[in-house]
Amino acid sequence: MPFAQVVIGPPGSGKTTYCNGMYQFLNGMERKTTIVNLDPANEVVPYPTDISILELISLEDTMENLQLGPNGGIIYCMEYLADNMEWLEEKLKACGDDYIVFDCPGQVELYTHNDAMKRILNRLEKLGYRLCCVHLVDSHYCTDAAKYISVLLLSLKTMLQLELPHVNVLSKVDLIETYGRLPMSLDFYTNVADLSYLQFHLNQDPFMKRFQQLNEAMCELIEDFALVGFETLCIQDKESVTKVVRAIDKASGYVFGGLEEANESIFMTAMRAGSEWDSSVHDVQERYIENEDPNEDLYRFAREYKMPKEDVEIEDGATTAEESKTVKRQSEEGESQDGKKRVGFADE
Repeated sequence: MPFAQVVIGPPGSGKTTYCNGMYQFLNGMERKTTIVNLDPANEVVPYPTDISILELISLEDTMENLQLGPNGGIIYCMEYLADNMEWLEEKLKACGDDYIVFDCPGQVELYTHNDAMKRILNRLEKLGYRLCCVHLVDSHYCTDAAKYISVLLLSLKTMLQLELPHVNVLSKVDLIETYGRLPMSLDFYTNVADLSYLQFHLNQDPFMKRFQQLNEAMCELIEDFALVGFETLCIQDKESVTKVVRAIDKASGYVFGGLEEANESIFMTAMRAGSEWDSSVHDVQERYIENEDPNEDLYRFAREYKMPKEDVEIEDGATTAEESKTVKRQSEEGESQDGKKRVGFADE
């Protein structure tokens, strides 16, 4: 019963780099791994591969012979592979029970509405492969509320389309603030918490504010499904890679049925769930993100966006029980320390 990762994600999300790093990591822990290149546009890869779709069909030949563009050419190549799966099946026989990593194309159409990739994966499942989809997304999208919501919609549609055990990963987390500061703390984005906070940031843009009802509907759709969450990954960080591998092993069932040469029993594999490499999102936040107060924008959101309700005050300085009582008393009196009237806010 061989296990496999299906590595997908938009162009530039780091799929090939991920596959190269995962190949070195898994073989280093004595899990014999083979990478299969299913990207017809990826002619030069940094990892060793014995199986490549380029032996069957290439994007360059397809574009030249059929007069197709890059996107149409890749879709044609994948549909051609889906119609000629006997070639891939014959190649995979030589791998035996090796752990397989499939490096897939970056065209999102293949995972949102085109059925070629789904047909390929269904055929692999019939061969006995236990698949787990690893969806990589560049973490810098978190710095922009509109892009982050689009990533959530893409991840959700991919999960519903492929119908596989799924692990969403924010890649390049060490570069997350290269394109700007995170409005909220990192765990807000990994847990996909209350998206009304993102609506607040969207409405700060005069153009996006015109689509306020549409933004609310999209956020409600994502929250109603409650399927999307993210792991974080820095491929050069051993602890980060270990955390992602453990999440993938749980999703695919490898932790319950995969044995490596270094293990004496399956229980030793399962015990990895409590290993010393556990790295929380807060550790990642402290290591890679400079943010003096990650909740600063939450206070601002409560003051400017939430509807004013009963006398409940958000007060940054009220850190002790005594101070909290003082703030509450001042709120009931309707005045602050400087004598000005105040309006209280309450979380919905």
